[in-house]
Amino acid sequence: MSVKGKRIGFGLTGSHCTYDAVFPEIERLVNNGAEVMPIVTSTVMNTETRFGKGEDWIKRIEDVTGHKVIDSIVKAEPLGPKIPLDCMVIAPLTGNSMSKFANAMTDSPVLMAAKATLRNHRPVVLGISTNDALGLNGINLMRLISTKDIYFIPFGQDAPESKPKSMVARMTLIQETIEAAMEGHQLQPVVIERYLD
Repeated sequence: MSVKGKRIGFGLTGSHCTYDAVFPEIERLVNNGAEVMPIVTSTVMNTETRFGKGEDWIKRIEDVTGHKVIDSIVKAEPLGPKIPLDCMVIAPLTGNSMSKFANAMTDSPVLMAAKATLRNHRPVVLGISTNDALGLNGINLMRLISTKDIYFIPFGQDAPESKPKSMVARMTLIQETIEAAMEGHQLQPVVIERYLD
């Protein structure tokens, strides 16, 4: 199913090192005719790291999508009943946000948008970027994988020698995962040899 004409929520959480891989994929969605609505956590907005300033990332995503960011739970809540999304994406999804989502803790605009989308039985696509996917967060990863209407961008270990519990999605497969999810299918294979990228 094409993304053309589809309304896609795109949530970013605080894995700042992954933004450079995600932004070209947001541009690709827009260029292919999707309406992309950006949603961010407070960490994205207010953190300055060696990967850039929050305000610069916000400006960039607003410029790419043509929409102001949704930056509060109150602004995100209507994405279920009043402004339904065809698909909600969270990429990158940190381990912190993954654990909250898996345990129904809706404490950010991104997680509220995901919850609102699930309420409408629309797909939620997750692109993980976490250092503990094969550690304490493994149980949360498995809980989400087995949840109806949740789909994963294929992921794998990104640095098995230096960070053996870390897993990151192959962000170049965002659009393909969305297209499959909107047809009710999980893009396969889910677990890939990410460290070879």
